[in-house]
Amino acid sequence: MLSYKYQGAQVNCLFKYILFTLNIIFWVAGAGLLAITFWAWNEKGVLNIQSITELKGFDPVWVVLVVGSVTFILGFAGCIGALRENICLLKFFSITIGTIFTVELVAGILAFVFQDTVKEHVQKFIRDNIKVYRDDIDLQNLIDAVQKYMQCCGAAGPDDWNSNLYFNCSKENTSRERCGVPFSCCLPDPANVVNTQCGYDIRSQNKNAIKDSLIIYTKGCVQAFEDWLPKNIYFVAGAFLVIALLQMFSIYLARSLISDIEALKAGWRY
Repeated sequence: MLSYKYQGAQVNCLFKYILFTLNIIFWVAGAGLLAITFWAWNEKGVLNIQSITELKGFDPVWVVLVVGSVTFILGFAGCIGALRENICLLKFFSITIGTIFTVELVAGILAFVFQDTVKEHVQKFIRDNIKVYRDDIDLQNLIDAVQKYMQCCGAAGPDDWNSNLYFNCSKENTSRERCGVPFSCCLPDPANVVNTQCGYDIRSQNKNAIKDSLIIYTKGCVQAFEDWLPKNIYFVAGAFLVIALLQMFSIYLARSLISDIEALKAGWRY
């Protein structure tokens, strides 16, 4: 095994460079995500603090920013900590990943125990963002992507779109989209033709007519996710398992290096 010694103490070079290589990847990935964040905000013309804070609804770019920042900082700490055998950086790296792992575990347990509460909060979150669907292109694309993939419409159903300024059925609404839904709520065309007007006026019909029309999805996205999860439980569980194992492996490598370095330094003193 690759290592170097001093008075019986040794640093495992294999562990050192595995940790270094892994964190080089995370460091570069974090930098890439941060670059995407600023590019996205620049494309929307909101690349200043005041404009960013004035954005309505949930901006998906914030998720990319948070994930990118955490990945970049951890990648830097793990990479430099392993390369320079810096105990402070390695401890920061292992403690932070341990904290993230604990938070993920607690969040998963709480979500399982309080399923009804989580469901209510998710529905409220989706409805709140339906209201500002047209205000942010990234949010609009995210909602459209979810509705297409999950084959759903709204949080609990198509009527959730009545809370949107452009899609509500009030007489004061002069929008052409009045009493309609976005095209992402529509069933796919057999000829693979994208019709962005397929949802126009659809909610002006009675509910039974909507279900029988076979034009739009009538299932809400929360219910669609509940139906999707059992069918893909092995994939979801596998993804979480891989993430958890990677986190625990990284902590193990960091703690092993810390122990080796401390033993090596103790040998220098005697």
